Amino acid sequence: MKIVVLGSGVIGITSAWWLAQDGHEVTVIDRMSGPGQDTTRACGGLLSASYSEPWATPEAPWRLLRWLLKDDAPLLFRPSLDRKQWLWSLAFLRECAPSRFEANLRAMVRLAEYSRSTLNQLRQQLKIDYEYHDSGILSFYRDERSFDESQDRVDRLRDLGVDRRVLSPAEVIALEPTLASVKDQIVGGDYCSEDESGDAYGFSKQLAQQAQNKGVQFLYNHEVVRLLYTDGKITSAEVIDDQGNYQHIKADLFVVSMGAYSPLLLEPLGVTCQVYPAKGYSATFTILDSEATPKANLTDMASRLVYSRMGNQLRVAGLAELSGYNKALSTKRCNMMVKQTKVLFPNGLDFDNVQFWSGLRPATPSNTPLIGRTHIKNLYLNTGHGTLGWTMAAGSGRALADLIANRQPEPEFPFLH
Repeated sequence: MKIVVLGSGVIGITSAWWLAQDGHEVTVIDRMSGPGQDTTRACGGLLSASYSEPWATPEAPWRLLRWLLKDDAPLLFRPSLDRKQWLWSLAFLRECAPSRFEANLRAMVRLAEYSRSTLNQLRQQLKIDYEYHDSGILSFYRDERSFDESQDRVDRLRDLGVDRRVLSPAEVIALEPTLASVKDQIVGGDYCSEDESGDAYGFSKQLAQQAQNKGVQFLYNHEVVRLLYTDGKITSAEVIDDQGNYQHIKADLFVVSMGAYSPLLLEPLGVTCQVYPAKGYSATFTILDSEATPKANLTDMASRLVYSRMGNQLRVAGLAELSGYNKALSTKRCNMMVKQTKVLFPNGLDFDNVQFWSGLRPATPSNTPLIGRTHIKNLYLNTGHGTLGWTMAAGSGRALADLIANRQPEPEFPFLH
């Protein structure tokens, strides 16, 4: 079959790779100049299968109320007249019900674990070097309430086979000695040795090159204007290149992997895609003293910031803003990230030359991605991965290829039909 994949982020690239492995003639279309240039470009880097938890928890509504008027809150809700924002928010509140949370947690963990295994196979098979770091993920807590809530979550994850070990403050410092400067603030932690980190952008570039070597065609600097629908199916994608020329790209089947922009393309077709942009931030620091910077991948649960090593750089990422398609960097939030990092690691980083970034994560109310076929028989989705696009990418792409081939995907997950 001839298949068009719309989007060349890490989700689109892995989709294209696995579809090409099944012998399909694959074309990838993206408005950017190369693979992984948008949301994938400078994401946090954690491959956090053991921390694949929904934002929508039974405690979330009360936590959001506490954060509502705080500019430095991990999650900011910027109310607007956007009807989609309010519909998404109402759906999010429904997903906070205990029964929905349990189902979403199980689905996310199963897909993330499958994806971690699939990525490891890809790395070994293709010899891709993406600053892979297998030191696990250590989360530390600064208040008893958050720590107590996390223990309940750890118990539920353990029931799903996830080995997340609860740590005392002393054990947290023993595992990551560079946190000694804030040891009096730490009330506990948890750790999973199976989790990893890596550069999603570097991975995407290399996998795209390998896919191109296998015959996948890439059309960069091509913006998708619309999908043309006739007689119950999509016949072509109308695109415009950087010279202003319109083209119709025909195919037998189309896959939408355009992240937060997916609903804009799908809405005129009557395809439900409840994805809303959640703006995230990252700051990348050059490491000046390796001994003064963390060896483990870290999550500071008070600020919801993650810290991951990527070669000679430290990537700090997190925060979320539900403010529409605005990608502008907030000076206050950028400064907050630098301030928090200085408190933890004051001596090992170049604080004078920080690279800031923001991207729009495609969030569903449940945090479970949308993977599978729509009501249009030749239109498939692979989008809505939120903060876990890098974590779930390899497995999502492979599962999508299975669905298109009428094979049963391996993970237990509510795929679209």
